[in-house]
Formats: sequence, structure tokens, C-alpha cells
Amino acid sequence: MKTQEVMRSYAQLKDFSQAIFKSIGCNEADALLAADALVAADLRGIDSHGVARLSGYVRLWERKRINPTPDIRIIHETPSTAVVDGDAGLGLVVAPKAMQIAIDKAKQVGTGWVSVQNSNHFGIAGYHAMLALAQDMIGMAMTNASALVAPTFSTERMLGTNPIAVAIPAGEQPAFVADFATTTAANGKLEILQRKNAEAPLGWVQNQDGEPSTDANILKQQGALLPLGSDREHGSHKGYALGSIVDIFSAVLSGASYGPWAPPFPAYVPMPENMPGKGLGHFFGAMRIDAFRPAEDFKQHMDNWIQRFRNAKPVAGQARVLVPGDPEREIAAQRMEAGIPLVESVAKDLTELGQKFGIDF
Repeated sequence: MKTQEVMRSYAQLKDFSQAIFKSIGCNEADALLAADALVAADLRGIDSHGVARLSGYVRLWERKRINPTPDIRIIHETPSTAVVDGDAGLGLVVAPKAMQIAIDKAKQVGTGWVSVQNSNHFGIAGYHAMLALAQDMIGMAMTNASALVAPTFSTERMLGTNPIAVAIPAGEQPAFVADFATTTAANGKLEILQRKNAEAPLGWVQNQDGEPSTDANILKQQGALLPLGSDREHGSHKGYALGSIVDIFSAVLSGASYGPWAPPFPAYVPMPENMPGKGLGHFFGAMRIDAFRPAEDFKQHMDNWIQRFRNAKPVAGQARVLVPGDPEREIAAQRMEAGIPLVESVAKDLTELGQKFGIDF
């Protein structure tokens, strides 16, 4: 049976999200920033990380795991680096502010690198990386996350989906934007399948004994997501390594909790015992193009790179070769004009969330 969808405009979803964030105590500016970061996911077609997670943030606030009025501060720095304590704030607020610190440092000394401790889920990594584009900078963003991923050869969940995003400016061409989880599929995509009562493709998850599964609910039965590559023969050791790098850069380097001690996103899941750090961790980078070569020269060659790759001969049955960022940019253009589709269960969840705070969805 086809799942029913409800349409809402980008502006409607952003206004609604901002009102919810204000209702839990965020000030006007932080509520707007959080809403902008959150709904950017829906606009770009990453429905797993958009308003479908709004009630999850509220539940974390209700459990006092999110501080709506954080004192976000630098606790250690050099001219090109900083460690930021997010004071348990919304990752949607902490992350763009930390990225701005990286950008400001890059303006001064060429590059800026910021690790963050004591934060929460920050939405899509691409949003934060793309903040550097307007400054003729390359942006990088990554974060650790709830331990739902079994390393290669393990039945134990040790890592998060741990995404990496890199945004690179071009001249006439749209920017190159790579934004991907280090698992075969992000957990949010599994949640979408659950709402649709659909099975997961083989290679996404395993059961508690380490055997392949197509059950989209397997994580609730102590199963695990699989690293990028799905199994050893197809390169899961590489996904495991990438996820580990993100965990170390984001959490070990910053003083956040890492590996199986990363705080879980679902508010009903108990916090791990003996946590070695504070909250979730992020890592951001900004690199000024002209710290390497004249920006206009670089962007001209990026245009050439993008055009050549886009003009590569496609395999049979495919219309064209895509450049990272193409699908999301095209979906954003469509959804800005036609609206953003929400599956019925998400629309129902948002309606109930609105009623809770007296806000009309």
C-alpha cells in the first residue's frame, strides 16, 4: 500500500520548527539558526535528518539532555585551532557557531580547525561544511553519533554512522558538495523504511549474531548497521576505518564521548555508563583557497573538473554522470517551488508536537 504524503512549503516547515525551538527555550536567533539547519535537510532531500527528527530533539530537552540556552565557549585555542564546549546545546546551534570560528581563523591565518565537545545531534553535515563556500573557502564537517554500527567482524555496536561532508567552491559551476555517512546507509534511512513498513536492502544491517538481515527494525532487536561496503569482501573495513577516523577527530580529539559511549539520540535509551568524555563531538575545517593558489584560478579549474566529470560517458541505462551535490541541489530547487513531501506518520507526529505547544502545524 502506498504511503500517503502531506506537502508543506519550505517556509512553513522552517517557521514551525523555529516556533518549536522557541517553545523549548531557545532565543529568537538560536531558534532561527536551528530551524534553518534542520529544514535544510528536508529541502535537500535528506528527509531522515529534517523535521522527522524534531520531536526527537524535544524529547531530549524534556530529559534535560539538551540545554536551550547554552554558553558556547572556546576552552582551548591556537591561531588556527580551537576546542569548543557546546554546553549541551542543540547541535543545530553549536555546530554552525563552531564552524564560524573555523572560518574566522581561516580568514586570519589561512586555515581553521575546530573540534567540539559536549554537543548533540547536528543535523546534516553538509549544511555546516557549506557555510564556508561564500567565503571562497573549502569547508569540512564531521560528527560522531550513537553507537549503532558493528565494526568489521564484530557483533557489538561500537561506532555511529559518523558522516563526513566536504564543500568546495567553483566558479560558474555549482559547488562540489560531498555529504555521506560512513555506513552503507544512514540510520535515518532505516527509520524511513520503518515508517513505510518496508524491508531494508541486503547489506544495510545485520542481526545480533552478525548475520545479514533485511529487517528494518533489527536495531530494536540488538542488530547493527554495517560500515560502508557491507562486508569484508566489498570493503567494509574501509567504512570501518572512515567511521573510526571521524570518531577520533570528533570526540577523542575534543574530549567528547567516543565509540560505544557516544550519547544515544533516542531519549528513551539510557546513557552509557562510565562515559569518558562530554556529550557528542564534532570536527570542522575551513581552508581559504588563496592560502594555496589564487581563488579565481582554482575556481576556473574546478569548473573544468566538474564539467569533465559530468561529461564522462555514462554506462548503459544512465542518462548522465553526477557530480557530488547534483542530486541534492536539484531536489532543493524542485522542493523550494513545489513544496516538501512528508510521509503521513511524520505529518501526524508534527501535528501532535504542535498541539503540545499550542502551535498550528
